[in-house]
Amino acid sequence: VLFLTDPDIFSMTWLHFLSVSITVWLTLLFVFTIVPAVLGVSIGIRRLYLTTLLKIFEWATLRMEMEAKEKNQQLYKPYSSGIIVKEPPLSLQQGIQELRGSASCLHSEPEFEMADIFYFCRRGVESIVDDEVTKRFSAQELETWNLLTRSHYNFRHISLRLTVLWGLGVLIRYGILLPLRVTLAATGISLILVLTTLVGFLPSRELRFFLTEKVHVMCYRICVRSLTAMITYHNRENKPKNGGICVANHTTPIDVIILANDGCYSLIGQAHRGLLGMVQRAMVKSSPHIWFDRSEVKDRHLVAKRLSDHVADKTKQPILIFPEGTCINNTSVMMFKKGSFEIGCTVYPVAIKYDPLFGDAFWNSSKFGMVNYLLRMMSSWAIVCSVWYLPPMNREEGEDAVQFANRVKAAIAAQGGLVDLIWDGGLKRAKVKDAFKEEQQKLYSKVLVDTSR
Repeated sequence: VLFLTDPDIFSMTWLHFLSVSITVWLTLLFVFTIVPAVLGVSIGIRRLYLTTLLKIFEWATLRMEMEAKEKNQQLYKPYSSGIIVKEPPLSLQQGIQELRGSASCLHSEPEFEMADIFYFCRRGVESIVDDEVTKRFSAQELETWNLLTRSHYNFRHISLRLTVLWGLGVLIRYGILLPLRVTLAATGISLILVLTTLVGFLPSRELRFFLTEKVHVMCYRICVRSLTAMITYHNRENKPKNGGICVANHTTPIDVIILANDGCYSLIGQAHRGLLGMVQRAMVKSSPHIWFDRSEVKDRHLVAKRLSDHVADKTKQPILIFPEGTCINNTSVMMFKKGSFEIGCTVYPVAIKYDPLFGDAFWNSSKFGMVNYLLRMMSSWAIVCSVWYLPPMNREEGEDAVQFANRVKAAIAAQGGLVDLIWDGGLKRAKVKDAFKEEQQKLYSKVLVDTSR
């Protein structure tokens, strides 16, 4: 009675309980997460967690199908996310010859025929029906519900059991996992700010580079655990080496953390303000990262010179570059910008493939801001992905930068099980360049000239 009636005793007891809870929380966090991250070991909690989740998803999907069958409902079945093998399209000349009848029916003089219009109309309709560009900037469909409304909004209403299971998942994700992950992320970012600044004051260049690598890997391991990420690395003998450029397909900003968890890289990008700018300034004090001002980013010659100077020094870490220039939904690889392939150094391709079952890592920057996106990542179940280090590649004799970029892109697509597309990821926000239209006009003109011979 005294505990309930005396406000001083009540407040002191509540504060004591709160302080004990925070102490226990931070102690468990330090022992089971931060210490293993610093030592680079895993005690198997994440793997057990993912195995349990997978069994729950399978049960939920089975239960959902049974409930729908009892109610004579038909569930929405998305198309398989795998690659559909299609017949290669006819070339422009073959398509026009097919419409005109046969090659023997072509006139001796190059001239336009009305039937030629239908070829371009048909290709236009095919592009609209099967748009290879737009669908690369939306989330993948799942065949198994992962208890997230962002994947299938109405499935939680099918039965009471599924509703209860979904509600329990919300409590776990937002009440336990989200605070834990925010604490880990804040710890990792704080350590990067403090430790890289301190290391930057060391006079010895060799010691500074050595400690920088240890500090970065340790901090990135903590950040990886803030996403409950389970990463499988393949072919580690092909890991990028100093004096080279590492290129990878781009799905999300956390691609940097995924790769830096297994090695240290120099980063290149635009200088920012705010918290991100503070992190950039702290990192550059201890490691040779390349940050450009907004006015310098469009200066291709300046960027190329900075890259060349960096790779010429074999003591510097490999540069990590995402040549697509934008985030793709991890079903394909789009056109690589040729800038990083003009340097003339060894290129180390890396393929990254995410499993969307536990959480979709794709960042749709036109729909979600950075803070909103990170909140969605930290409130997902987990991030699961595979990373393949491909053998190093060099520019062959007689090969230009565009051909080299396409060869590297094809290797990454083949290894990651991704669709190799020729389109520029910049079409996400821009219109088709006039060069593409002119190319089709040139091909058609060439067909007319060739048929006259």
